[in-house]
Amino acid sequence: MSRALCVPFMLLLLTGCDESEVFTLYRSSVLDPTLRIHMATFDAAENSATYNQENCQIAADLFSQQPEVTVRYWCEKGEYQD
Repeated sequence: MSRALCVPFMLLLLTGCDESEVFTLYRSSVLDPTLRIHMATFDAAENSATYNQENCQIAADLFSQQPEVTVRYWCEKGEYQD
């Protein structure tokens, strides 16, 4: 492969390495079901575009399955937003 093609190709590979996206786990409140309480931010720099989303959803499911939990847990794409 010529140098002229090699550099753009390598840049394309490097930009494709950071496909991970940030996801944030929130929960509601027992006193106010509309309240959004920040629980965790999933921002690992993995090669999988769905790594953070999957881990956030696993955490939400595990919290929700605890006995006597009455609040809702959910994930949103992006950094924590107040």
